[in-house]
Amino acid sequence: MKKHFLILLLALAAVQLPAQDLAHYKRVVKELSSSKYQGRGYARGGANKAGKFLAKQYKKAGVDEVTLQPFTIDINTFNGKMEMWADGKKLTAGVDFSMREYSPGVHGEFPVYHVDTLNYNADKMFEDLAKPEYANALVCCDFWFAYRHKEFSKLQKAGECTNAGLLQIWTSPIKFYKAYGHRVADKPIVWVTPEAIEGVKSVRLNVDNEFLKDYGLFNVIAKVEGARHDSCYVFTAHYDHLGNLGRKIFYAGANDNASGTATLVTLAAHYAKNRPPYDMYFLSFSGEDANLRGSEFFANNPIVPLEQIKYLFNIDMIGDNNPVQYCECSDEGMRGFALFEQINGEKQYFKALNRGALAANSDHYPFATRHVPCIFLENEEGDAFQYYHTIYDNWKHAVFDSYEPVFKLVTEFIERY
Repeated sequence: MKKHFLILLLALAAVQLPAQDLAHYKRVVKELSSSKYQGRGYARGGANKAGKFLAKQYKKAGVDEVTLQPFTIDINTFNGKMEMWADGKKLTAGVDFSMREYSPGVHGEFPVYHVDTLNYNADKMFEDLAKPEYANALVCCDFWFAYRHKEFSKLQKAGECTNAGLLQIWTSPIKFYKAYGHRVADKPIVWVTPEAIEGVKSVRLNVDNEFLKDYGLFNVIAKVEGARHDSCYVFTAHYDHLGNLGRKIFYAGANDNASGTATLVTLAAHYAKNRPPYDMYFLSFSGEDANLRGSEFFANNPIVPLEQIKYLFNIDMIGDNNPVQYCECSDEGMRGFALFEQINGEKQYFKALNRGALAANSDHYPFATRHVPCIFLENEEGDAFQYYHTIYDNWKHAVFDSYEPVFKLVTEFIERY
């Protein structure tokens, strides 16, 4: 009798074990942020290599279907020379400087014009730049100062001013701001740290760009069949990232967004083993860092009617440790958000859910604008967040605290919704 009772206890304990798989999650994050995928960008095919890896992972997880949904983008890339000298001192790409995503290549030596932001006068700045000593100069100014003064847009256009381009100051760690480069600007914009450019009189640049036209990408779509097929739940995460900054530097993107991508893989494995009442779709999008191109394409070409989606969960950058979880909801998703808050209040997965205003900042947005009930989960302002879009968002700085609470929160939500 005691033996049978012990077996029963062990069986019950096995049922109550957490279904999430932290070890598997870590393996996927480590793989995707490795040099093999070169930042999962476009110039060296890293995004597509990562997509093929994910298709294999979903099949190993036991899903019922895996399909690839192709689409194309136009994108500016930096896969060649990436060199900069300040008064003869060589700077380090990704540490001291980076390029704005839409910059052309730039080669040559240029005088530096430092904008006097304390005694700023726009007319005087343009008068100075017309002087022979500042012909073909690079105009240097704090990014946010230039952002607040719209006349700086003239410095980016051919024919408006004789300057060669701009140097925009951003504090360390320097960022590759976006990968939205679907065009190439007239003049280069180089982001540089204040320490690297302070008092510098001359800059030499040797930077190559390559504009890729109609570059082929694909979304990876996995499906786990449920008992019913008239409605479904959808999980989304983007697997692409910023790619390369020259030949030697790549942006690993452990948090952004290997963390969300790995979560989808383990969720797929969970539901393949624990058959859900409704169909489950796991949408791994490419082209998010090229302005939500993959999710926008899917929303325009869905393989399941959008009105059949009971709820959509977009998981992006949860590789952090802030005890307060950031989220955004569509209007139709607010009923669900009340349940999220109720579950979190009962279980204390996070100290609080901080709901922000809906924005076009990740792959939930194309669905939110099409009236799909959805929530965006992103763990902001933890130890990893400072490395967002920098070369330091890598395996060495990976944080895993938010994975299990996010996993439990969304799976329990589905049980009770």
